[in-house]
Amino acid sequence: MNITSIASLLCIIAGVWLIFSNVTHLFPFSEASSPPVKKAAAKPAAPKETKSEPVLYPERPSKGEVIGELVIPKIEASLPIYHGTDEDELDQGVGHFAGSVLPGEKDNSVLSGHRDTVFRKLGEVGKGDLLIAKTTAGEFTYKVRKVRIVSADDRTVIVPKPRATLTVTTCYPFSYIGDAPDRYILIADLAEKKLN
Repeated sequence: MNITSIASLLCIIAGVWLIFSNVTHLFPFSEASSPPVKKAAAKPAAPKETKSEPVLYPERPSKGEVIGELVIPKIEASLPIYHGTDEDELDQGVGHFAGSVLPGEKDNSVLSGHRDTVFRKLGEVGKGDLLIAKTTAGEFTYKVRKVRIVSADDRTVIVPKPRATLTVTTCYPFSYIGDAPDRYILIADLAEKKLN
């Protein structure tokens, strides 16, 4: 093995370590697998406006605050969205993973809910179906591009995306008794936006 091969291998190992060491503490999908950690978190700064992207949310929401409504036409559901994914938020509705962007913003906005409450019928939603996030910034319609079933430890659902994406997650299988081993994931791309 020459010096270039060794250096390349070390760079790959360092990159993988950095990715996993930085996202493992961010994964919001615990559904009773571990107690939620309560800590005082500062509000993230609002994104800066660019010529092509206006600022949709001048102020970031506080934990536990209602930030909007998720409408799923396929299952005739209209669900409140709370900022945060601790049990306090998930017991009331859909939780918005605070480490992700808000609906309508460029990148990956992640929403989670319990399979035995708000997302009981989420398994009926699939590729081509619409997910509509209504917030103070406007109405954002997403079209489901992909359905995935992943292990509860899979962190790829919270990674950044190059465009406005909505990722909706719940525990799976839907009929499982106890802590479910997997997650049902809907990945949807922004198809239409109506700003307020």
